Amino acid sequence: MKRLRAHAVLAVVLAGTFGSALAEEGAPLSGTLKTIHDRGTILIGYRETALPFSFLNKAGQPIGFSLDLCHGIAEDVARVLNSDLLEPDAPAWQRGVRIVYVPVAADERLPKIVSGALDLECGSTTANAERARTVAFSPVFFLTGTRLMVPLKGAKVSSYRDLAGRRVAVGAGTTNAEALRRLADKVSPPIIVVETPGLDAAYAMLAEGKADAFASDDILLAGFIATRPDGRNFAIVGDFLSYEPYAITLRRDDPAFADLVKQSFARMASEGTLGRLYDRWLLARLPTGERLGVPMNPYLAEIYRALGQPD
Repeated sequence: MKRLRAHAVLAVVLAGTFGSALAEEGAPLSGTLKTIHDRGTILIGYRETALPFSFLNKAGQPIGFSLDLCHGIAEDVARVLNSDLLEPDAPAWQRGVRIVYVPVAADERLPKIVSGALDLECGSTTANAERARTVAFSPVFFLTGTRLMVPLKGAKVSSYRDLAGRRVAVGAGTTNAEALRRLADKVSPPIIVVETPGLDAAYAMLAEGKADAFASDDILLAGFIATRPDGRNFAIVGDFLSYEPYAITLRRDDPAFADLVKQSFARMASEGTLGRLYDRWLLARLPTGERLGVPMNPYLAEIYRALGQPD
């Protein structure tokens, strides 16, 4: 509990450590804002299976909590650029800043931010000190942690200690993979950590009996249980193996854009939008028909309050 409290406090601190000022009105554009202006598009990266943060609906369209937050940022980008914000399906003749959604895998999301292939990465990405060496982050909008999904039937697993010499599937390029690798040698024989191309592949390994557990953020595991036909055959077990504060990812060393993102979060908080979006995606029935029913924990509520969310 003390560790979770410490991470929550750190997240509040991180929320205020971005660039200090937007470009003054009339000043020349630079960095990401200039790129978006010149290109006429804002490139938003999304994950296809990170329910409820970033996933595809039944029509194959990207939706989710993180994408709604990024849409709010895009609205403010367009406002700063004195342009209309255009949805992806807006007619080609319309002029403004058009949203372009770009699918990304976990292990390519940060490199694509660095290279400029994305302006914002809007999924289920953990903000931590190691990643902050290469990218920047928005204020934190969700707190979760690594846990294990295991079959209800078969060998009983209640902790990573029960997985000595057994296979655990994790998504490549995730902090969950890092957490399992750190723990692998703490038991004998060591845990066999199998990195898969994505979360779908990790779940498939578990469902097909090719892995003894699937490690991911507990909220993402809950999404698999809620949405998969065989989800009820599995359970989420054990203590948190890591703590994961989620944030939107953007390029480093761009204080004007970072400050815009921070101010956008402050606007959405003061308008009550952060709380409404949380309720929409974590409490209410999802557009795909499932309900996760995850109440906001007090640590996240305090982060939202610090950003300006009314009581």
